[in-house]
Amino acid sequence: MSGSDTAPFLSQADDTDDGPAPGTPGLPGSLGNSKSEDPEVPDREGLQRITGLSPGRSALIVAVLCYINLLNYMDRFTVAGVLPDIEQFFSIGDSSSGLIQTVFISSYMVLAPVFGYLGDRYNRKYLMCGGIAFWSLVTLGSSFIPRERFWLLLLTRGLVGVGEASYSTIAPTLIADLFVADQRSRMLSVFYFAIPVGSGLGYIAGSKVKDVAGDWHWALRVTPGLGVVAVLLLFLVVREPPRGAVERHSDSPPLNPTSWWADLRALARNPSFILSSLGFTAVAFVTGSLALWAPAFLLRSRVVLGETPPCLPGDSCSSSDSLIFGLITCLTGVLGVGLGVETSRRLRRSNPRADPLVCAAGLLGSAPFLFLSLACARGSIVATYIFIFIGETLLSMNWAIVADILLYVVIPTRRSTAEAFQIVLSHLLGDAGSPYLIGLISDRLRRSWPPSFLSEFRALQFSLMLCAFVGALGGAAFLGTAIFIEGDRRRAQLHVQGLLRETGPTDDRIVVPQRGRSTRVPVSSVLI
Repeated sequence: MSGSDTAPFLSQADDTDDGPAPGTPGLPGSLGNSKSEDPEVPDREGLQRITGLSPGRSALIVAVLCYINLLNYMDRFTVAGVLPDIEQFFSIGDSSSGLIQTVFISSYMVLAPVFGYLGDRYNRKYLMCGGIAFWSLVTLGSSFIPRERFWLLLLTRGLVGVGEASYSTIAPTLIADLFVADQRSRMLSVFYFAIPVGSGLGYIAGSKVKDVAGDWHWALRVTPGLGVVAVLLLFLVVREPPRGAVERHSDSPPLNPTSWWADLRALARNPSFILSSLGFTAVAFVTGSLALWAPAFLLRSRVVLGETPPCLPGDSCSSSDSLIFGLITCLTGVLGVGLGVETSRRLRRSNPRADPLVCAAGLLGSAPFLFLSLACARGSIVATYIFIFIGETLLSMNWAIVADILLYVVIPTRRSTAEAFQIVLSHLLGDAGSPYLIGLISDRLRRSWPPSFLSEFRALQFSLMLCAFVGALGGAAFLGTAIFIEGDRRRAQLHVQGLLRETGPTDDRIVVPQRGRSTRVPVSSVLI
């Protein structure tokens, strides 16, 4: 639907059945209301009464979830922090290096729908405990693989996706069941601070632990120990809140899960969810490419500029770029997530489409700066870092806002499934293939040029420029989200409040306004 403030006289209904239609005067969240705030937002005491958890306990749960999110991303990018050493140890090229991340993301992507289905129906706390315990064991095992068994490293990195899938599809839905409105946005911003900060810590931990221990294998043995702490915290601190209770009216019936196919059909008819997921796919493509290849690209840039000796076979690759890029990722993540959430919160008072518009501005703004960072790398490493800093800050504005959009346009009993579907889409077309694609393009370009350190640098430089183009496409998807966001949000609100009911896929009735409310009648009676 278009997001206009008035309902059309004759319209195709998406999710109604003899219930009030969006736009009915006097209903909370109706399309006739120009304000975008959530109706009847409970106060602190109301939240405690609904969830059974004190505000302090709820905040502590978010802190535990944030710690685990940070740990997940720290583990993911520890590999990127020691990638040149892994290439030397296993004697692999750029395409095989990119395959390490691609295998992990592909496994994570395939398993996400499984945990999404389970997360909407079973105890989320125990699902996360099992997944993270398995992830910790597999990560520890991957640090003992001999140099002639590169395929085994790929296998273990694929199994690590179990932990990511069990956590990333479920944790945001717990936060959604503990908080509403601006409180939810703030808690999500805290939760998603962990993504760039954890990513940066992964680079830092990988490079520093390798330097201290003199062996890159020890870099992969840090996060498993922290994973054991995470499982204990989950088990002892986190409690399962009732699904969707904080968003319902006190007299409305609880929501019951529907079939998985019904969930998928409803999500497919939700344009805000689909378009925002496509926009987030572009974010995943760009961040996945930069996360794996930026340190290696910066090292090659320094070699071409004569600032660093080349990394020769049998030698340890000594470079400060993983550490510097990790610090930049941490700082830009904190700035970007905070800037995005605060900008959106302020604009939302006057523009209900603020969330997707801020996401679009972040992606469209980051594209030229990322392009400039690549173009300037042969002339000045300082200019490259400056442009990377600006580009990553703008790119990070999306993280918490995209999650918030999903949570308020999808009803509570479908949120884990929606998270899983968004993960599949964003990784299938995003960072599951982007590291390998960038490496493959780089290898093809290198084969067409005479072997040299300059050709290695130029090949990776040209292949990474694809990220700027993809970022611009993602910005366009968020602009499309802004068209539908109001109507989809109001429908989700009314459904949760019991003012809107769904129909089966075979229902051929449409909505016709009669005396102030919408009534369903058969299509045939209208045509006759």
